[in-house]
Parts: sequence; C-alpha cells; structure tokens
Amino acid sequence: MNELPVGRRVAQWRVRRNMTQQQFADRLGKSKSWVDKVERGVRRLERVSNLREIAETLRIDVEVLLATRSSRPQPVAAGMDGVRAALARYHLPGSTRTPPAKELRARLDHADQSYRHARYPALLALLPSLLDAARAAQAARAGGEGDTLLVSVYALIALALVKVDQGELAWLVADRGIAVAVATNDSRLSGVATVPLSQALRSRGRRRSAADIALRAAHGIETSSANSPDAASLRGTLLIQAALAAARGGGARNAHQSLDRAAELARTVDRGGGSAGCTDFGSAAVEAARVVVEAALGDVAVATVWHERLLATDGWRWLSPEHRAAYLLDAARAYIRGGDMLRAGRALLDAERTAHGEVHDRPAVRKLVAVVWRSADAPTGLAQLAATLGVA
Repeated sequence: MNELPVGRRVAQWRVRRNMTQQQFADRLGKSKSWVDKVERGVRRLERVSNLREIAETLRIDVEVLLATRSSRPQPVAAGMDGVRAALARYHLPGSTRTPPAKELRARLDHADQSYRHARYPALLALLPSLLDAARAAQAARAGGEGDTLLVSVYALIALALVKVDQGELAWLVADRGIAVAVATNDSRLSGVATVPLSQALRSRGRRRSAADIALRAAHGIETSSANSPDAASLRGTLLIQAALAAARGGGARNAHQSLDRAAELARTVDRGGGSAGCTDFGSAAVEAARVVVEAALGDVAVATVWHERLLATDGWRWLSPEHRAAYLLDAARAYIRGGDMLRAGRALLDAERTAHGEVHDRPAVRKLVAVVWRSADAPTGLAQLAATLGVA
C-alpha cells in the first residue's frame, strides 16, 4: 500500500471501513463523482483541509493516508563534529601535505558548488580537510594566493554554518577570515570575508553591526578598486547584505538607499557571478532583496506583487539553486505575514523542488513548514513535506 498514489490509498481505506463510494461521499458532504475522481487520481486534492477531512472520515491519521515516514536524519551532525575538530586544530601535523594552489582551488570550487546546490551534508564533509589544506598552504606560502584561499575557505565554512543554525560559531569562523584578510591590506579580500560575517551577525540578531560592517567594506572596495565586474559584484553583494540587515532593524531609508546603489552596480554586471562570497549578484539578486526588504518593513502587499513579477524574469533562472530556494523561503514568510497560507505552502514546495537540501537540511525550515501545515488552506503537497520532516 505504501507505493500506491493517494487516491488509491483512499479507496483501500474506504473499503477497509466497509463504506461504498456513496456512503463515503455522504459523510464528506461531497458527490459520489467527486469521490470516484479522487480515488482514480483524476481529481487532485488541492488543500490540506481536504486531506484532513478524508482522514478524519476514514478514522486514520493524515500521515497514514500519505504513507509517509519521517526522513532519514542527514549526517549534518557528524559533519559538524568534523568541522569543529578542524577548527580546533591550531597546530597542523607535520605530515600535512601542502597541495599545489591549482589543486586547492579546484577543491574549493567543488565545495563551492556543493554550497550553491544546497548539498549541506556533503559540503560539511568536505570542509575539514579543505581547511587543513588551506591553512597548510597559507603557512607554506605566506601572502598572495595562500591568504586568498584561506579567507575563501573560512568564508565558505561560515556561510555553511549559518545555514545549519550555528550562527555563533559562524561568527567566530568569519572573524578568523577577517583577521587574515585585514593583515593583507586588500580591500577586496576583506569584502569577501565580510559577506559571511554580516550574514552571521544578522542571524544572531545583531542587525546594526551587520549593516555597518557591510557598508564599510563596500565603501573600502569603492575607494580602492577599479570598476571591474568582480569589484562591482562584490560591492553589490555587500550592499544587499547591508540592506537586508537594515530592513530587519526597521531602517527603511538605509535599506532603500543600499538597494538603489546595488541596482546601479547590477547594471554593470552581466549575469552576476559566484565569486563574491559564494553568492550571486545581478539585477535578479537585487530585485529578490527588494522583495525581502519590503516584506521585512511591513509592506507585504507590495512584496508579494514584486515576487510574482521576479519569477517571470529571465534573470531569475541565473541565480544558483541555493539562492533561489533560500529566497523562496523568504517569500513564504512574506505570504505568511499576509495570511496567504496557500501561496506560502506553494513557495515552500517550490523551494524544495529547487534545492532539496535548503528545505530538508536546515533546522529552521521545519518550524516554517509547521506553521503553514497547521492552516487548512495549505496546499495538499505540504502534507507530504510536513510528514517527511516529522512536523505533521
């Protein structure tokens, strides 16, 4: 029975309860034709309330009707143990091989792709050895490429830790990256290190600090770097971080100013790139940030209209799966604030389809799913997700 579609399971449970289709329809207050179409899979159950009514009539739990088990725990905890151990290795063993810069860059790019596709358990497994190698490379080749690689690895670790709700540790890791970057007197490298630091601070509620450091880093790049696409991308990313932090602190004016400046930079960047601290930058990234900012400032109606407009643009598909899925989770929060649980649920399901790990491997998302699941207006598909995550 576990392999059957929902409609077929409804039919089997109805037969178990010794009910004809007409009797079942009468108890539901539906027509016999409606029941027949549901059981044959011709008619979809659009809302969670339909599933709950059917389950109640059949005297079973919704989870039994869905025949869904909680998802197997992902090895995030094991990955965290490895990351913590690597961070605590202050003295590298003498046998640690110093890999060539080209090899280390390739490993970093592979880890970066895991982040951009929200493969967090796989990413956490890669990070300990990557950190060891980057530290060895920096020790062997002080300055230049060694510093750049180590700062990039610290940045990636901090971003990953924010995703798995380890904000305090992410803050400390990002601070290590800042320390290395500042010693180089390279404003661009400091900017790369500042992106995850701003995110980590924002995740811990330190919004003003998050906005201030992002703005300072963006200004430092503006005054010391040529107007290259990479510099523009990094400055724009920092301005978006500043805007998100300012908006969640109620600073509408500062948030809008930062986004306007980011929009100007986006016009000089083709499609954005992932070099700026594992994030994308371009017009779509700026417009996504505008939606989140307006929702945070309380203008949910405007935010949701802009959200629907963004999804229809060509730039939307150029954002990484992680970026799109994380944004869709923010869109779901905006719909919740507006009381539209149907669209909130659809945004959550779209996020899951876009990047599975962004929904299944982030602890905070379970609370979000639980909030929407409790609404009778939630889409039926959310019942499956809620049961899989163990929050139904």
